[in-house]
Amino acid sequence: MLEIIGRKDTVEEADVRKKYEILTNTLIGLKRTITAMESCTSGQVASLITDTEGSSAVLKGAFVTYSNEAKIMQGVPGEIIEVYGVYSAETAEAMAVSCRGTYQADYGIGITGSFGNADPNNADSVPGEVFFAISWSGGTKSFHCRIPVQTSRLQYKLYMADAVADQLLQMI
Repeated sequence: MLEIIGRKDTVEEADVRKKYEILTNTLIGLKRTITAMESCTSGQVASLITDTEGSSAVLKGAFVTYSNEAKIMQGVPGEIIEVYGVYSAETAEAMAVSCRGTYQADYGIGITGSFGNADPNNADSVPGEVFFAISWSGGTKSFHCRIPVQTSRLQYKLYMADAVADQLLQMI
């Protein structure tokens, strides 16, 4: 698992959107596909990908799995959540592998974590701590990110989407 040192403050929405335009156009050019299973980001990554014209050529579909049950229904083994917790590198990896397999995509992204408040339903919830993973033909790589306090839920989602895009752009 790689520790991500993100920005110390907030990200600019326009900058994140530009990064996703570059990412999506790169995937289009390479004829590679992508999918995501998102929890705390609630589909923000998939939404940013689809903001670019022609994105239907690369985004095969995505899951928003906000609850533990939804993650399990989409292929995350319940044992992983039980043993490692829902907010863990192992769960993020299982999410990435599962969605990639379901959609037969070149890249799968899994994102799980807590933003501003602790989750009363999961004891492993630490506000501002997010795990994400990227699965591709070469394997699966997980990341851990601590997010500074943000001004809104959207800012948390954009912050995390920015970190994911940075890693994807380095990999493709």
